[in-house]
This record gives sequence, structure tokens and C-alpha cells, in this order.
Amino acid sequence: MRRRPRPSPCALPEEPARLRAALLGWWDAARRDLPWRARPGARPDPWAVLVSEVMLQQTTAATVAGRFPAFLARFPTPSALARAGLEEVLHAWQGLGYYRRARALHACARAIEAGHGGRVPDDPEALLRLPGLGAYSAAAVAAIAFDRPVLPVDGNVVRVGCRLLGLETVPGPARRVVAEALAPLAAGPRPADLAQAVMELGALVCRPRAPDCAACPWRAACRARASGEPERLPLRPVPKPRPEQATLAFLLRRADGAVLLRRRPEGGILGGMMELPSSPWGPERPIAEALAHAPAVAAWEPVAGEVRHVFSHLVLRARLVRARLSDGVPADGRWFAPAELAAAALPTLTRKLLRLGGVEPPPPAGRAAPSPEGPRARSAPRSGPDRFRPAGSG
Repeated sequence: MRRRPRPSPCALPEEPARLRAALLGWWDAARRDLPWRARPGARPDPWAVLVSEVMLQQTTAATVAGRFPAFLARFPTPSALARAGLEEVLHAWQGLGYYRRARALHACARAIEAGHGGRVPDDPEALLRLPGLGAYSAAAVAAIAFDRPVLPVDGNVVRVGCRLLGLETVPGPARRVVAEALAPLAAGPRPADLAQAVMELGALVCRPRAPDCAACPWRAACRARASGEPERLPLRPVPKPRPEQATLAFLLRRADGAVLLRRRPEGGILGGMMELPSSPWGPERPIAEALAHAPAVAAWEPVAGEVRHVFSHLVLRARLVRARLSDGVPADGRWFAPAELAAAALPTLTRKLLRLGGVEPPPPAGRAAPSPEGPRARSAPRSGPDRFRPAGSG
């Protein structure tokens, strides 16, 4: 008897129509109500979909859900965002991190205004040409906002696909294989729901750790489940250590309580954001050497402790010195009265340093101030982010 050939890892383990029907049935019952999602049967707002997709790059759905409504209320259309100044956009983006995305979204809105009459284009290729949208984001907007039969492949979809197909590889090389294998699923009815359903399956059921196979609509077809070790796939790449850099930050205050801040250069990390003046980032230097970069001659005193801030590609350790300015004018920077700090585009790093120096910055727009009894208890971190895709540093 001839042995049957082993199925190719690229071949779906079940007919696309059966997989699609099972997944959509699960989606109709389990889908979350998120601020950027249209109600069942309602037409989605393409701009809201686009904004949410940019926000969800390297940020969890829970975090985005807290910031998205205020941002969209402030910039309800591409035209509204295109007319805004970059500083206003960066200020509205506070709390989301990775500020390069905010600058890209601003450029995207201006491109939509200039090249598409202020309307988000419905063609995947036209979307791909917009600033800030990569292959995944363009496909997601095309599918979710315009019901185009394309399947966006983010980290959740890669994980689901690797397990369904039994791919013994790490996520990076698996992305193309998963995209090709799952593409037939998008060719049927309800492509917008199908695209969201696969991502939702990865977020709620096919989690990085402790997948809930009993609740999965694809459990009978899943090769990883059949192996008895679904959590093992996709294989985990060996993490690369982030290099460390150091800096000395300067908290300079006037007698009236105003704080000196300066704007970071537009290119690079935290471009266009406001920061405390600091020494150049790099190898750790003695404080006496770093003081050469102080914004003014003053009686600088070290502050106990340090701020450790993790970026996508490096770890920054920041020490702090502070002083009161009795006379003279700093050569660089701008004074912010305490009440004016609420209007400044302050990244999390700056907020951490202000707190270390005894200055409590106002909360970002749309976020409540901390309780006087201390921060509210937060739930334990999820076993993995809802959405995590490469994006620029910030």
C-alpha cells in the first residue's frame, strides 16, 4: 500500500469554507466592543479604522481604548488632523508612546488631504503609499474599512497561523508562509469580519501562553493542538539584549516655579517632544564631566535615584540634578509655568524625570489625575500584548 503524502505546512488542514464558517460563528458571539469598531451591521468610519491601526502598532488594545476616543474627538477627520500643528498632535498623542507614529499619522493625514480630497482611499496599493502605513496596516484598513478581500497578518495572526499549520519556525520567517496559506480565507463572504476575527482569536484564545484550545473554533483542525504542545509554536527567537546608554538631566526652576524645557530635534527618538535639558546620550560619564552640558551656571545638586527608560532598541539610564536660577538667562530652552505643563508635549521619560525631581506633571489630556492615595491598582499584565507590530522608536 502506498503511503499518503504528508500535507505541506503551507496547506490549510481543513477546507477554507469550513474554517471561515467556524471562525465567523465564533466571532459573532465573542467579539469585543472596542471604541474603534463599528457595531454589527454598521459601516465603519475609514478614518477611525486608520487611526486605530496606527495607534495599535506596539501598543495594547487596552491602552489604545483609553486614548482613542479623545484623539478622534479632537481630530475627527483627516482634514482636521492635517490642519493641526505637529506640537498639538504630539500633545494629543501623550500616553501612547512611540511618537514617531504620531508624526507619521500627521503626515498621512496631510497626504490624504492633498492627494485624495480628504477621504481615506479604499485601494490597498494607494493605502500602502501613505506615510506611516506598512503592508499590514494598509491591508487592515482595506479589509476592515472597505471590506476588501485581503487578510492582514499581524503578530496575532502569525501565531494563530503557525499553530493551525504546525509551522516549526520563529515568527519572522513564518509571516510570509502564514499570509499565503491563510489568504484563501479572505476570498469568501464578510472579509472585514474575517480579518478582525483572526486577530481577535489570537488576542483572546490563541494567546502566546496558556492558549484556551477548548474555546477555539479551529481546535479540531489545529496541528499544534494535535501535537499536545500548542504553546510551543511559533518557536521563540533568542532575544537580543538592548544596549544601555546614560545621560544627566537638568531640572532648572525659576523662583515662580517655572521649569525649563527644550524641544528635541525632529528626527530620531522622541522627535519634536519637550524634554529637560540633558547631556548627550552615550556611555556613562562622571557628573562633573556631564555638568559641562548644563543649561545655565547654577548650584546644581544631585537627586537620589535614577530613571531607567526602555525604548524599542535601547535602555536609557538618566540621573538628575536640579537647581534654582537666581539670575541669568539660559542659552537654550523655554520656560513653562506649572499650569502650562498641561499643554506641553511631554513624553513619559520627561514625566518620570519631573517626578523624580519633585514636580508632578499634569496628566495627559483625556486622562484622570492620579489619586491622592497613590496610583490605582492595575490588573496583572496580559500574557501577551493584544497587538504588537514593528514601529518606530519613541
